[in-house]
Amino acid sequence: MTSTKALARQNKTHAKLRWGGELGRIALNALASLTFEFQFSIANGDLLFLNSGWYVTHTGLTRLARRNRCVGIKVQPVHPFCDPIRQRWAFEATVYKSKTCRGFVGYGDADPSNVSFLVQGAELRVAETRAVNRALRKAYGIGICSVEEIGSFERQSDGSSDSKKLPQPANGNGGRTVRDRLCQVIHQHQLDPHLVKSYAIDFCGVKTLRDATRDQVENFISHLTDWAEKDRNALLCQLNSFLGQKEGAA
Repeated sequence: MTSTKALARQNKTHAKLRWGGELGRIALNALASLTFEFQFSIANGDLLFLNSGWYVTHTGLTRLARRNRCVGIKVQPVHPFCDPIRQRWAFEATVYKSKTCRGFVGYGDADPSNVSFLVQGAELRVAETRAVNRALRKAYGIGICSVEEIGSFERQSDGSSDSKKLPQPANGNGGRTVRDRLCQVIHQHQLDPHLVKSYAIDFCGVKTLRDATRDQVENFISHLTDWAEKDRNALLCQLNSFLGQKEGAA
């Protein structure tokens, strides 16, 4: 089992490799604190560095709960605040750290206005995940926000939200899984979602992503992931070549 000191060294190395010059002394000190207090691992996807700050992931929170032998999590919808027609959902989650624990409660909501355009259509699942994350953060005293609780990184610079969805594959099966995978890659490597969409259209050789098949989109995600992991700077140069181009109509 990796010692905390060894984990801290690994996290520092992985952070510098992944985010490089974006990390300052304050960020590295915060990473050390999060490592020693919660044993979060960057290699395992527990933390992300976005917009000059650390964010815990759902993976990191559930791994922490398992390490601490959390006995259960109860999740239920808050019906007065749910509107399926408008894709508005709210959930209450209660975390029980032990058999005698009275529970730590957290709430999460989601609708098309406060989620990334890449996960629009999956608001119910986003709301449930946000509720669980908030309850887990309360239970284990984690002050930093979780990635899944935010929905503003894909918003335009003027503050307006982009309501366009990543289209469903032509065969209509598994669209949300593909969309979730692409969203994860964008978050993990801090890529501009609009430039990624333009690149995807060019890569798939279609006028809009709605015209792409599932296989084409999956091949693009594999290509994007591989390039981001091997040479992120080169990928950024490629994405920047699409600056100024209009996105295909959804």
